[in-house]
Amino acid sequence: MTRDVRRATVDDVWAVHQVARESWHAAYDGILGPETVNDVVDEWYAIGDLESSITEASGRSDAAFLVATESLATSPGFDPDYYGFAHAVPWPEDSSVAFLARLYVRPDNWNEGIGTALLEDLETEFATEFDRLRLAVLATNDVGISFYESREFERIGTRESDLAAGLEEHVYEKSVSDSD
Repeated sequence: MTRDVRRATVDDVWAVHQVARESWHAAYDGILGPETVNDVVDEWYAIGDLESSITEASGRSDAAFLVATESLATSPGFDPDYYGFAHAVPWPEDSSVAFLARLYVRPDNWNEGIGTALLEDLETEFATEFDRLRLAVLATNDVGISFYESREFERIGTRESDLAAGLEEHVYEKSVSDSD
């Protein structure tokens, strides 16, 4: 068996949806409550929307939707295990910045290097397209904050989150260009 980070296809959509549900519950149940988490996942990770996001990112040098899997290369028809995914697109207001819209790993696989592998693949892929990679993480998400700060992201601001009234999110950024 080998671990693989690759561009997602529409065949991956159900697995991405399931990873999103598991990771959101682990990260946000204590912050938002399980019902709100279910509602958010159902809305933000609707199958049709995921298919559109994956299709749109496919073949573009300025967008990516990646999945981390474990597959048996010698077993035709093997359904791989999915560990995580990442989705990045251009930042609308600044063409030199990519926005990490999603990076989630199954909770059972946290601290196994999967998030790091997804992030490193994005950084490598975007090194010639963008100068920086930007993201937003809930200010109460200690696991996410710790992950990004340990990967040399620097907090550049705080703003109100769209998830719920009174929630703040930190905005982080990291240089990814080849010139650094």
